[in-house]
Amino acid sequence: MANVYDAIVIGGGHNGLTAGAYFARAGARTVVLEARNKTGGAADTSAPFADHPEINVTTYSYVMSLMPPTIIKELNLKRHGYDVTAFGPYYQAYPDGRSIMVYADDAARSHDSIAQFSKKDAETLPQWEAWLQEVADVLGPLLLQKPPKIGSMAFGDLIESARAAWKVRKLGVRGVGDVTRLFTMSITDLLDDWFESDEIKGMLAVNGIIGTWAGPDEPGTAYVMLHHSIGDVGDGHLGSWGFQQGGMGAVSDSIRRSAESFGCEIRTDARVQKVLTTGGRFAGVALENGEELRAPLGVTCIHPKIAFLDLIGREELPADFVWDIERWRTRSGVVKINVAMSELPDFIADPGKQMQDHHTGSVELCFTPQYAEEAFQDSHMGRKASVRPFVDGVIPTTLDKKLAPEGVHVFSMFTQWVPDDWNLEPHRDELEQYADRIIDLYTELAPNFKAAVIDRQVLGPYDMEQELGLIGGNIFHGELSVDQLFHMRPAPGYADYRTPIKGLYHGSSATHAGGGVNGIPGWQAYRAAVRDRAGKKQR
Repeated sequence: MANVYDAIVIGGGHNGLTAGAYFARAGARTVVLEARNKTGGAADTSAPFADHPEINVTTYSYVMSLMPPTIIKELNLKRHGYDVTAFGPYYQAYPDGRSIMVYADDAARSHDSIAQFSKKDAETLPQWEAWLQEVADVLGPLLLQKPPKIGSMAFGDLIESARAAWKVRKLGVRGVGDVTRLFTMSITDLLDDWFESDEIKGMLAVNGIIGTWAGPDEPGTAYVMLHHSIGDVGDGHLGSWGFQQGGMGAVSDSIRRSAESFGCEIRTDARVQKVLTTGGRFAGVALENGEELRAPLGVTCIHPKIAFLDLIGREELPADFVWDIERWRTRSGVVKINVAMSELPDFIADPGKQMQDHHTGSVELCFTPQYAEEAFQDSHMGRKASVRPFVDGVIPTTLDKKLAPEGVHVFSMFTQWVPDDWNLEPHRDELEQYADRIIDLYTELAPNFKAAVIDRQVLGPYDMEQELGLIGGNIFHGELSVDQLFHMRPAPGYADYRTPIKGLYHGSSATHAGGGVNGIPGWQAYRAAVRDRAGKKQR
């Protein structure tokens, strides 16, 4: 009976750990199976520098937002080490010696900073933020809702579709039109409607292209911006982000400790080779080492192409579902660069190596929307690494003293783009040259930058696919494009966290609300299982 459980969770990333914690909290004998030698997946902290083992980095994902207070409270995450500090302003320095700082909590300073470039845009920014808040107030709660089966004529599905539409009615006719724009427009066109300064638009465009195989001119990128603007870190500010103390691996560790406190078993080096079924129902899993585990319930929190095309025979799944998963787009072009530095960047626009506000937030490298679009087209049409990449950068060591010794800093760079087929080969030399170009670009803005670099780690799509199972290197397990959102995520008829295999649920980032470290998919997969079990008892 040692290998018989009430629930088996495949994948020990933050969503798998969340699902495992909830099942165990409900009293189920639960095991979480992780193929790697550590849990956490992309929410990971590591010490990658052989010559500097005392320096830690947040390896892949790098900032925290969107984690619902419900999950934090119910899993007692703060007691287990969840500790997020809201970070400082969005910052962009420019070659002409000017800079922009946009604060979440200081409208006057934001106004003065933006007014250097456009007084009109400085006056417009509060209206822009208020508009985003109105939309987020309605769409934000939808991240916590199970998508309805739109198109189904079943009575229960019609009721759920009506409920979703009823919530959106709060936006009014004008508001629904605004939401339609968000889902279909490019971030470039949306920002053109509001602002006149290319510098302001360049900074704001970043959230529309993070992790996305699309430039800012691509329709649908406006929604990506909204997705990254909905959450907060408990401080009440729309779209604010924060640093987890000890790096993002500490978020995963807090969820793991929560799960274990409820009695959940966590196994590492436990790669699943096959999902076992009986009569179309989930029956358990076979591990790579030959061991078999049995349970009536299972949750897969790994990439859907692996879960449904590698671990389950296609003959066991509906042909249209297989067709959808085979065509599930999961391109990327993302490169994560972690740089250890002996001192903080001394920007020409804001001199000084001592810690200042602009060191504590996002330190961007995206001068204009055109700059970002050219970076994308280099890789999309030119099939080469971007000549001038864009970067969403942060220096977590300004507010997180657990990562590195005093005086040493880590610059965490989320960068784009390289060609979308670079997941097939390592491309080491080209990636190092790509990193060189980024460091040179920052050095143009902060002359001490290059000389301050102690060491660096460069991780491309190949590394993310091989190490984490992120097909294509896509951090969302699937692109956040209009045709892969809400009731389409990951396939029509299967956006409710259920799968064609009875008793097997889907809680990866490829489901609704996936994208970012928030735990919602794992939580929703658990809730779907509970609803089905309750319905079965009633019948």
